[in-house]
Amino acid sequence: MHFFQASMERKYDNANIEAGVDLKVMIEEMESIHVPSVFICPISHEPMQDPVTLCTGQTYDRSNILKWFSLGHKTCPTTMQELWDDVVTPNSTLSHLILTWFSQKYLAMKKKLEDVQGRALEILNTLKKVKGQARVRALQDLRQLVSSHVNARKTLEENGGVALVFNFLGPFTSHAVGSEAIGIIVCLDLSSEVKRSLMHPAEISLLVDIMNEGTIETKMNCAKLIEMLLMEGNNEVVSSLSLLVGLLRLVRDKKHPNKMVSIGLILLKAITCSHESVRSSLISLGAISLLVELLPSLNNECLEKALYILKVLSTLQEGRMALKECPNIIPNVVKLLMRVSERCTQLALSILWAIYKLAPEECASQAVEAGLAAKLLLVIQSGCNPGLKQMSSEFLKMCSLNYSTSILVSKCMLTTTIQ
Repeated sequence: MHFFQASMERKYDNANIEAGVDLKVMIEEMESIHVPSVFICPISHEPMQDPVTLCTGQTYDRSNILKWFSLGHKTCPTTMQELWDDVVTPNSTLSHLILTWFSQKYLAMKKKLEDVQGRALEILNTLKKVKGQARVRALQDLRQLVSSHVNARKTLEENGGVALVFNFLGPFTSHAVGSEAIGIIVCLDLSSEVKRSLMHPAEISLLVDIMNEGTIETKMNCAKLIEMLLMEGNNEVVSSLSLLVGLLRLVRDKKHPNKMVSIGLILLKAITCSHESVRSSLISLGAISLLVELLPSLNNECLEKALYILKVLSTLQEGRMALKECPNIIPNVVKLLMRVSERCTQLALSILWAIYKLAPEECASQAVEAGLAAKLLLVIQSGCNPGLKQMSSEFLKMCSLNYSTSILVSKCMLTTTIQ
């Protein structure tokens, strides 16, 4: 027993000397690592730093069991046995095992981090020298590294890597190089200076071009970068026609309809919501007819975003005109009332109101024929918010001006309720 304990102590000493770090620090830095259950305190469910054993044979971290006693307990927390002796005995063997295990894992982790740093620096040096496919391969390796390791991103940021990668986004950049460079950039914590550089019209055009022609991963990376730039609130970015055209192409992406349409709508919503200056541009680019065409095929989440964009664009006269000119706009929007959510119903009704203001008689006639009156009655009778009910009541009154009571009742197919 003495020989075993001495052997363990030597092993512990060697590991501790190599690690050169306090056990508490190692535990904190490796909080995500899976720890053997025998090292875990049954009270705190955290690794033990100072294990002690009770007379029942159960082991706990000293601070936790002393706190247990201070609360007036005279039992073993695990077995709930009455303690015949309240002495806590240091478990030096387990303490040595814990320290040795954490020291070895800590050293391995540090070595891996050093390897990651070294590999990142090696790739940066390579990128300064190579061109063509060799550059693409080096960028691919760097992208994989920074997307997996925080330490690699830190190394890149501290050693001029951001500027180096950014310089690859130029007028003669190939799609392969641009895609990899953007994949790296979106992983980094960009300075305001770098963001401002990315906001120049030439860079925005390149970004949109790469997004339009890239794989789904590239499209998502480009969209993420655009979102980062939009958060800066720069009007030069927002008013870029190439960006608006690119986002509209993203919305009608037929290869990846679920992911890319949603991302495109999120970005369009952000632009139309916070930047009035681009609404006319979006209308002139055909955003309204595109979104109206997409309405029947959108899922509930995307539908709400599309309706919101249409509602915002309908605040402009040219937006209302564009809505009115869309084929079957009124029947298609009427169908959405009381179908998806209260929010969608409110947005759809706002769009119908916008068209009604432009052409009251024509809109009322088409809307009632499409079943609007019955839908409005359902809204009024439902548990929707008072504002929506009031809007529905007013719309129903406006529609009734063009019909006799008996005809309107027949259109509603809810005779008893109306009477």
